Amino acid sequence: MKDSDFVLIVDDNPTNLSVLSQALKGAGFAVRVAEDGESAIELVQHKLPALILLDVQMPGIDGFETCQKLKADPLTQTIPIIFMTALTDTENKVKGFSLGAVDYIPKPFEEAEVIARVRMHLQLKQLSDRLEQRVAERTAALAQAQVQLVQQEKLSMLGQLVAGVAHEMNNPISCIISNVLPAQEYVSDITNILKLCQQYYSHLPPAIQEAIAQTDLEFILEDLPNLLNSMQLSTERVKEISVSLRNFARSDTAVKVGVDIHQGLDSTILILRHRLKALGQRPEIQVVRQYSSLPKVECYPGQLNQVFMNIIANAVDALEDVWQQKMRVDNFLVIQVFTQMLEPNFVMIRIADNGIGMTEAVSQQIFESRFTTKAVGKGTGLGLAIAHQIVVEKHGGAIQVNSTLNQGTEFTIVLPVNGVV
Repeated sequence: MKDSDFVLIVDDNPTNLSVLSQALKGAGFAVRVAEDGESAIELVQHKLPALILLDVQMPGIDGFETCQKLKADPLTQTIPIIFMTALTDTENKVKGFSLGAVDYIPKPFEEAEVIARVRMHLQLKQLSDRLEQRVAERTAALAQAQVQLVQQEKLSMLGQLVAGVAHEMNNPISCIISNVLPAQEYVSDITNILKLCQQYYSHLPPAIQEAIAQTDLEFILEDLPNLLNSMQLSTERVKEISVSLRNFARSDTAVKVGVDIHQGLDSTILILRHRLKALGQRPEIQVVRQYSSLPKVECYPGQLNQVFMNIIANAVDALEDVWQQKMRVDNFLVIQVFTQMLEPNFVMIRIADNGIGMTEAVSQQIFESRFTTKAVGKGTGLGLAIAHQIVVEKHGGAIQVNSTLNQGTEFTIVLPVNGVV
């Protein structure tokens, strides 16, 4: 028995208290005493005993009521209670056990029996505590394993989907891009021919003159190059999206690789661009980027991109919520992305929004598995738990949240540059 543990004896009879105390101390137990139920409850609130020997018949609140109060309090409900009483009829025994007692010692008691029963129930309590601890550890391990499996599955599925889309886009985009320049040259040649036709309009056959008269040829010749230029810009834009998709979904290697963090952030923002555009009366969500000069960071890039995706997507959700609830008078919705070098070997990424924000209680639970503030069907409660695991466990970094209700939220991520702390 540890020095900090003790047996509490509660009895209004001084002789019983003295005899039991001496017997238990002689057997190596630490002992404290109380002469009534009220004193016992007050003593227990200050320091928890390992076991309580409780007399049934006492002035004030009796042993049954004392037991009932102790078992109703989450702080004291697991303390083993052994009743000591001359009331050995079945009805009183049943009442005591129904209130949560673990045993009965009849009066007058035998010292050897008391010591044996106390020792046995303390051993049972220790075994029960160890079992509960092992169950809690196993439950936590299973929850952690579940998060890891979900994270791996989500990352794998997302990577396959995005990589597949990027691959399917690549061939037609390459075809269009490679043909735009010859098309521009062909159109230029045809334009020159048509201009010559205009110069010799009066010498052309009547059918051609009529066709030119019915067509706004001047406008066509002027607008066609602009149209081709616009198509070229659009194809370059689609190619940029394709490259961003491939960068976002890049496969992680067995070891960390050096990557440009800004590239991952930009790819994520580009993929989410459709959610940033103005929608109905809701204005466009502005993205302000303030990047510092950073070295390449040794990391698993696909996993970090998933972290950025979760945080930025949540920021968009928060801004949509604040807009729907009419809490932003100035109609200015913004996501700010900052990067900074922390000497000597760390980089910091901050992603902030002026959205709906969170209470302090919610902020403290935001990285817990299965915790979500979203409506049923809109969130699993795993996104930020996975993000925390990726940053802290996979990369040896840190992730924190600072939020004020109705004002906004900021996530801060700190990563070691060389992949080790």
